[in-house]
Amino acid sequence: MANEELHETDSNDQKDWQDEVTAKDTDGDKTTDGTEAAEDENYGVDMDQVQAVLNSTADKSTMTPQMQRMMSRQEENTRRVEETIKGTKSNPRWFVPVFCAFMIIGLIWCVVYYLSPAGAWPIPNIGAWNLAIGFALIMIGFLMTMGWR
Repeated sequence: MANEELHETDSNDQKDWQDEVTAKDTDGDKTTDGTEAAEDENYGVDMDQVQAVLNSTADKSTMTPQMQRMMSRQEENTRRVEETIKGTKSNPRWFVPVFCAFMIIGLIWCVVYYLSPAGAWPIPNIGAWNLAIGFALIMIGFLMTMGWR
């Protein structure tokens, strides 16, 4: 009984409370000309001015110290990213296909050895050394992956 009383809710009361909250939110942000103020969104700073700072097109003499710091941080970040991109080395286009080919050929080599009658293929008369060759090809491919950038 007590449990039921604690968990009972009056949906009408809840709907009225939600309607009051939404009514306060929409009425509270009206200005004198009837348009809604966006003070919460831009914190009293003109967003066009912020965008100009981020695009480095703003006049530094008219900016606040906070915006000047923001602009200098943006310039520093841009400079760091450009330096990082310059210093990045990349592999030639053939690198990934070659190490993939080594691994696949090694796998096929081992499978052919196991499926051939009495280990006659891929190279006859060397027996289990065919497995060593297959695993060596696979390892060359895996070692090449460590140098991949």
